[in-house]
Parts: sequence; C-alpha cells; structure tokens
Amino acid sequence: MDENRPLKILVIRLSSLGDVILTTPVIRSLKSRYKNSEIDFVVKPQYADALTYNKYLRSVLKYDKNNVKELLKKVSSRNYDMVVDLQNNLRSNRINIAAGGQIYRFRKPAFKKILLSRFRINLYKNVKSIPELYAASVPGLKLDEYGTEVFLPGNIEVDLEEGNYIGFCPGSRHFTKMWPPEYFVELGKKIRERGFKTLVLGGKSDKDLCGFIAGNIPDAVDMSTNDELLKLAFIMKKCKLIVSNDTGLMHLAASQNIPLIVIFGSSVKEFGFLPYKVRYGLVENEGLECRPCSHIGREKCPEGHFKCMKELTPGAVFNNIIKLLEEK
Repeated sequence: MDENRPLKILVIRLSSLGDVILTTPVIRSLKSRYKNSEIDFVVKPQYADALTYNKYLRSVLKYDKNNVKELLKKVSSRNYDMVVDLQNNLRSNRINIAAGGQIYRFRKPAFKKILLSRFRINLYKNVKSIPELYAASVPGLKLDEYGTEVFLPGNIEVDLEEGNYIGFCPGSRHFTKMWPPEYFVELGKKIRERGFKTLVLGGKSDKDLCGFIAGNIPDAVDMSTNDELLKLAFIMKKCKLIVSNDTGLMHLAASQNIPLIVIFGSSVKEFGFLPYKVRYGLVENEGLECRPCSHIGREKCPEGHFKCMKELTPGAVFNNIIKLLEEK
C-alpha cells in the first residue's frame, strides 16, 4: 500500500434506525485514529438520512435489494483496505467479499440474548452500550467521550412558534415496546398543568397514533412526518425534553443531545440500547419476572397481562420528567 494515499475504509450497517445512529461514535473514532482515511458507509435507503451530512464520511452507499449487483460492483472498484462490518449477516458478507481488504466483524451477543429472553439466565456481568460493542470489533479502537450525532443541514424550516415544549415519541414497530396511548394522553395533560406544551413526534406509520394523542391533549401539536428524519431531529431540538419508547427516535433525540425519559417495557438495559452519553431517566418495571420476553419486541404480550407497560403509570413518568428537568 502507498503510504501517501488515504486508507480506504468501508463501514456496513444496513438497518435499523437506532442501530445506524449508534454507529456514529465509531465512525468518528475511526476518523480520529486514521486521520488520512476515506470512510464510506453502506446502509439501507430508508436510514441513509441519518448519515447523509456526516462530516466524517466520504460517501453513503445505499443497499437495496433491487441494486445489489450495482452496489457490489461499485464497492469492488474502490479497493478498500479495511471493512468494518457492524451488521454481520449474509447480506453484509456479500459486500465484504466484494470490498476486499482486512475485515473486522461485529460479534453479536446472540447467545446471551437468547438465554436472558427465553430462560431468564443473565450472563451480562457488565452492561455495555452498543457503540462500545461495535468499537470492540476493531482491535485497539477507542471511543471518545462524546455521544451519537446526526448532522442537520441548515435549510430545514418548520412552521412552529417558540414555546415551552416537551416531545412525545409514542410509536414503535413492536407492541410490547409501546407505552399505552391513553397513558401518553394523561401525561400530556399533567405536563400542561406545569406550563408545557406537547409535541407528538413520529413517522408515517405513526400518523394515526400521533393524531389520537395530540387530539386528546389540549394545545398539543401533531408533528408527525412522512418519515422525514432530519425534520424530526430539527423539531426535537426545540424541546426541553423527549419522552420516548425504546425506538429509533429515542436515539435520534439522543443524537441531538436532548434529555430523555425512556420507557422500557419488554426491553432491558442489558441489551445495550439505552441512550448513549446523554442525560436520561429510565422508567421500567424492574421486578417483573417475565421481562425481557424478547430481545427485539413482540406483537402481543405472551403472558396476556402486559404488566411491563401497564404498571408504569403516567404519574411515575411525570415524576421522572420533573426530576430530570430539575437536575443541573
């Protein structure tokens, strides 16, 4: 290798939103360690906005099932020196082969997840964040003290007057990760009594949910979008605090350094997906023996009672909001 030419690095994380955002400390640390480098990133198109304006990346390559051959050809032509595969599945392995160079793969703690979620056997002696686990894929790579980051362009405009806002992110792909909508409504009424106004945030699939919640809280504003990620991040920056389920939007808020109250139902901290290096409060039903019932979430409660969420009252979440807001 010519020592004068840049080190060419390819990072792969195809999905999902939260996982992609959690790669950003690794991207930054790679650029810090290998200053004379050019870093490209492969991701699915629907998550590309999280990386589009990342100043440490040369380019963002989009993986789509309809353009795999074209993508592999492009990757092969770039003659990478290093591949950091943070997805580590059959699809990413095809990209690895095309890229060439030294390959470093993320070692998924799948066995520990299965033991904890199916048999309640907890082998997590030390809870490590996903960015820490990602960084461990590359020998000697050290993370800095900063959090995740999604960079925003300067031309985003939102029709929203200044106000004392608290944001709600009530959606999730999985039912067991969703705090009941009526609880969000009750919480919105409580924070209104304290002089706050509610912004309800979500994507295309959350439209009906956001509309219901905003429609039942006086003065609340439905700020759901058609999956306009950067617009949502811009709106979040206007909030004093965000209340969120365990979802990609939780990590989007963290990337903007917004304090968070996080509600975990079937989720548990051992899996590493807590907000990274940002002020947050965690609300969870710690003593419930059936948690976690899954490492990704389920479409219904397998026990039929959904106590992991239903026993987390709006009053308890409200108290956590006040506590976090009062912290210096």
